[in-house]
Amino acid sequence: MRTKQKYITIYNDLAKKIKSDRLQVDDLLPSENELTEQYQTSRETIRKALNLLAQNGFIHKVRGKGSIVLDVRKYSFPLSGLVSLREIAGTSGEDWKTNVHELALMQPDKTVQQKLDIITDTDVWKVVRSREINGERIILDIDYLKQDKIPRLSKEICESSLYEYLEYDLGLKVSFAKKEITVEVVTDEDKAFLDLHGMTHVVVVKNFVYLDDVSLIQYTESRHRLDKFKFVDFVRREHANLD
Repeated sequence: MRTKQKYITIYNDLAKKIKSDRLQVDDLLPSENELTEQYQTSRETIRKALNLLAQNGFIHKVRGKGSIVLDVRKYSFPLSGLVSLREIAGTSGEDWKTNVHELALMQPDKTVQQKLDIITDTDVWKVVRSREINGERIILDIDYLKQDKIPRLSKEICESSLYEYLEYDLGLKVSFAKKEITVEVVTDEDKAFLDLHGMTHVVVVKNFVYLDDVSLIQYTESRHRLDKFKFVDFVRREHANLD
């Protein structure tokens, strides 16, 4: 068996043990030497498998201590990039559903005008949606979208994928977003549309979404249940040139 296939096999085996709680949160994995003997392979192959586990959020490697098992029951939302819940749930194999609670064309108040950088009387779509995974409502999305860019919107579109509709039906190219993340006290809307189980705070991700011509098209508040998500990013340190 080639080395590449071997380390992926080891990665899949260890990931399966973590997902099934045979290896539990905060457990230490066996040492590299022990894993080398257990899987009858080289230390380099074990390191590749461990690096892949770390990259995908299964373990955290601590120098001088080993590899600690992380909580994988939380869904990973990347801070950089635009990823929908449909994409996340789809790749994890979970059952997901979107519930549309409000869809209206409205005159924005001053707050929304500022968020969407509207300086004239322009109607906006307001969409309120709760997102379910495995029967639990764990995200509340409150979207405001410019009507001059999106002349038509329906409940069916909002239940499926807004971005697919914008990109494939309307021919708009969603390019990038600016994000703000805060922890806030739950609102009446949160209580009405989320399964909070007594939780008093939610993680709020505020998205300002732009097209490829750098025009702002959408402002969204995504209100996440605290216990269900981890927000991840990959950052590379840029080393200063000291010459």
